[in-house]
Amino acid sequence: MKQRMMIGALGFGILALAASTGFAQSAPNCAPREAVVERLAEKYGEARQSIGLGANNSVVEVFSSNETGTWTITVTVASGTNCLVASGQNFETLAEALPAKGNDA
Repeated sequence: MKQRMMIGALGFGILALAASTGFAQSAPNCAPREAVVERLAEKYGEARQSIGLGANNSVVEVFSSNETGTWTITVTVASGTNCLVASGQNFETLAEALPAKGNDA
């Protein structure tokens, strides 16, 4: 359930970025990537847990803290601007096996 919620939040964030041209320039939750990563580390103790390539060659990253359980999803566009997409609490790392082929998930 938590994994589906995170995937949903990630999908929503990517759709929001794809639907809005100039999002990174006008959104209030955006800053240079280095500043965002530093703030997540210093204020929340969060470190990058995963990374992927999103729409329009944007980089999607998930940060979390094992100590506090907080998590943040960010998207960085080609210019280096990083925008916060979602954040929350009670982050858990899962290592679930994929369902066997032919079985519904």
